[in-house]
Amino acid sequence: MPTMLSTHAHYILLVVASLAAGALNAAAAGGSFISFPAMLGVGIPPVQANATNTVAIWPGQLTSVLKLRNDLRRELLIVAFIASILGGVAGALILLWLPPQIFLYILPWMISSATLLFLFSGRISRWMRKETSQPHVHRPISSLLLFPLLLPVCIYIGYFGAGGGLMVMALLALLGVDNMHQLNGMKVLVACLSNFSAVITFIVERAVVWHYCFIAMIAAGIGGYIGAHYARKLPQRAMRILVIIVGFSVSGYFFYRTLHPAH
Repeated sequence: MPTMLSTHAHYILLVVASLAAGALNAAAAGGSFISFPAMLGVGIPPVQANATNTVAIWPGQLTSVLKLRNDLRRELLIVAFIASILGGVAGALILLWLPPQIFLYILPWMISSATLLFLFSGRISRWMRKETSQPHVHRPISSLLLFPLLLPVCIYIGYFGAGGGLMVMALLALLGVDNMHQLNGMKVLVACLSNFSAVITFIVERAVVWHYCFIAMIAAGIGGYIGAHYARKLPQRAMRILVIIVGFSVSGYFFYRTLHPAH
């Protein structure tokens, strides 16, 4: 009986965490901040937990892309597609080749750095552009500049992913994308494509724990659609605050986990 109750608790934990992760990925960023610790919490080893989490949350990202397709910057799609596919495969292979504990140590630094960058991205972007009298004019972004900057972010998304959405949003904001809904739409697209490449790699390498993955996948898909629906209704300032709170909260959690690995 204890084992059955424990198993039921595991599935409940995964369903709740995956629903929240799918919704948060669609509305702001950082869904893996919730779903990955849940995967660890049910006893999956770190590398397999990351692979299983990536596969499970991907349907939620796909449904979010479909819901947010009108917010995409069309002129950026080709570069985003190429960088995401190449980066996602490369990041997944790096994860499988390196010792399994490495990414747990670098994760809080990556998340906190991305959150800080996003926090100040608006000011930095205005300073870099020497803000004109028309600060919200739709500005073109050079593909030759975007690709080498976006590729390492996509590699990171394929490698682990938590905080990757923040990095995409911060990067595009620095390059001059002012609209929060456009930032959110492009973030979801890049994460979806990068994770799709990682998903294929993880499946081929048999790194997925499927009996946990399927239930989390369904929940994340539902959460992603719900989150995308309400994302368009949220004020841009509220979305920015949500992203920043999630980023700092979860980076703090993983800093604590690094310093106290037994907890």
